Amino acid sequence: MGAQAPSAAVERTAIKKVSVRLVPFVALMFFVNYLDRTAVSFAEPNGMGQDLALTAAQFGFASGIFFLGYIVLEVPSNMALHRFGARRWLARIMVTWGIVSLLFTWVSSSGQLYTLRFLLGVAEAGFFPGAILFLSQWVPSRHRTKILGLFYLAQPLTTVFGAPLAGWLIGRHGLFGLEGWRVMFLFVSLPAIVLGVVAWFYLIDKPADVKWLTPAERDWLTTELAAENAQKTGHEGKHAKGDLRKAFGSGRVWTLAAVYFGFVYGLYALAFFLPTIINGFQDQYDTTFSVMDKAWITAIPYLPAAFVLFFWTRHATRHGTRTWHVAGPAVVGGVSIPLALYMGSPTATVAVITVTACAIFAALPVFWSVPSRFLTGAAAAAGIALINTAGNVAGFASSYITGWLKDWSGAYYVPLYLVGFFMLLSAALMILLAARNGTGEPATVPEPQAEEALR
Repeated sequence: MGAQAPSAAVERTAIKKVSVRLVPFVALMFFVNYLDRTAVSFAEPNGMGQDLALTAAQFGFASGIFFLGYIVLEVPSNMALHRFGARRWLARIMVTWGIVSLLFTWVSSSGQLYTLRFLLGVAEAGFFPGAILFLSQWVPSRHRTKILGLFYLAQPLTTVFGAPLAGWLIGRHGLFGLEGWRVMFLFVSLPAIVLGVVAWFYLIDKPADVKWLTPAERDWLTTELAAENAQKTGHEGKHAKGDLRKAFGSGRVWTLAAVYFGFVYGLYALAFFLPTIINGFQDQYDTTFSVMDKAWITAIPYLPAAFVLFFWTRHATRHGTRTWHVAGPAVVGGVSIPLALYMGSPTATVAVITVTACAIFAALPVFWSVPSRFLTGAAAAAGIALINTAGNVAGFASSYITGWLKDWSGAYYVPLYLVGFFMLLSAALMILLAARNGTGEPATVPEPQAEEALR
């Protein structure tokens, strides 16, 4: 008992310091990243679509081509991060995408929009999997679900705060002689450049190099992470002993990529088209919304989603990540999203969409605790990037197909049924993965001490 007490105290303080010093900053980077990525969804129904004469299919293609650019450099970018370190590489990514995002202020045709969206994807390539990899290298696996959950809070909160911010900026129509949607692009792009410069000096690549940990905390983290990596390399990590062929040849990696595809398909169908759907309420229900009204309505589903995400990841940390922590929300999301089509009022429709958003965001951070359980080193960089690449394929597919099907069918019934199908497929694949592992669980065992260490 006496010998364990100092170790538990060191673990608790070390994890708390990582939670305070690193997670909020990386989450802020993610906040700006997601806002820049989805700013086009606020611009389209508030002047950009009309000014550039965009159809739903053209807007969907412009939204989705971002992901093709991202795919081009995703795996190479994550390998570069593994080689050069997160501090340099994540800072470089942020400054580059901030510059490209700034150029949207002066876009004047659909062709220019396509080009800039593609280049934005190229510039952002590797940021998200790089951030996941970076945080995974700072805490042992038993703490990872909660750490990634805190990081992932930035994504729904981007819309909670970003939608009203975008609405307010769009309302500054005429500033510098620009249309409101151009003003929005101008001011949401600058923070990426500033944060990129700050990240160069603030981030640190590994626990052994930090000064804000005590020697005992540094030693504990370094020892724990080294032992965990050695175990993964030894037997559980037979899929990935540091060479890329193991990661790309792992059936588990490819199954997780397919699971992630379904979640991201639903995520970006909502992210890019929810503001447009809400704009359509005006004709559908014979009502009128101001720009700020539409912004606040867009934000509504994401605040409950942030709360659900927090408590869901807390439960997974306390009791161990289980198959149903991922598969359960996939089922709820897959069933709820088509139901939104049959609601008789804006309030009821947004309420059902809120359930879908809660389901998606509950599952995503828990899902991302799985790959780093059996991948390490270069294989972790490649495997996580490969899984995220599947998500980027889904981002392109959901954006373009949703717009195309809406133009073809005249409504959002068919595209949202397809969202439901892919989310239910993710649930089935997650259950299949657990069954093939022979344990009934794909990722972890309960770790109550992880919860205790974060109190």
